[in-house]
Amino acid sequence: MGEDDTPVLSPRLTILVEVSAGVASRDEERLREIFERAAEWSAAAGAEFVDAMEEALVQTFLFLGYPAALNALAVWREVGPPAPRPREADVSTWTARGEEVCRRVYGTQYDGLRGNIAALHPDLDRWMVDEGYGRVLGRPGLPLVERELCIVGILTVLGTSRQLYAHLRGALRVGASPEEVAAAVGLALRYASADVEDIARRTLEDVVSRHREAHTDDSNGGAPERGSRDVH
Repeated sequence: MGEDDTPVLSPRLTILVEVSAGVASRDEERLREIFERAAEWSAAAGAEFVDAMEEALVQTFLFLGYPAALNALAVWREVGPPAPRPREADVSTWTARGEEVCRRVYGTQYDGLRGNIAALHPDLDRWMVDEGYGRVLGRPGLPLVERELCIVGILTVLGTSRQLYAHLRGALRVGASPEEVAAAVGLALRYASADVEDIARRTLEDVVSRHREAHTDDSNGGAPERGSRDVH
């Protein structure tokens, strides 16, 4: 909450982040509760929100695998709308779009990220760009800043500090405020086990502190960005 007790995240984004965290928790009962609220909200919000929900659910497979995404979609179909039409299948656009979106998320760390992933396995580097950022995260239907906040929700629950660090920074880079990323972490922690709370809060504090320092440096004439922990 802010100083005036107004929620930092919009009702739409609150539901999207909670859905993402709920899928990561693999708690079907709680996920069904979120979906029922989402179905009620979609009745008033209309097709744009339904589209956003579909995109938030589809992208979970990148971080949680097909089984978790398919199980979540099965529950959503019980309370929400029928499956949408296929969105797109032009694979020729994925590489260029993936490179553009990945650069937006990672900024000056993009080249280092590509090198780090290629050193782990060159095929994973190519899949990350073509499949992850081009095929999925670059799709229309959900703005990139909202995608990143939903990803923050997933990674908070998973307790993967390195990836959470990268996507907290990514969310800030593509337009989220420090207050919004903190709110997304706080929402997600409702669906996380107690042992990941300290990891998430320390990672959040580190990222927000560096972000504010960088903005202070910019206002004083600029400074190079500090070393990265980004691996993806």
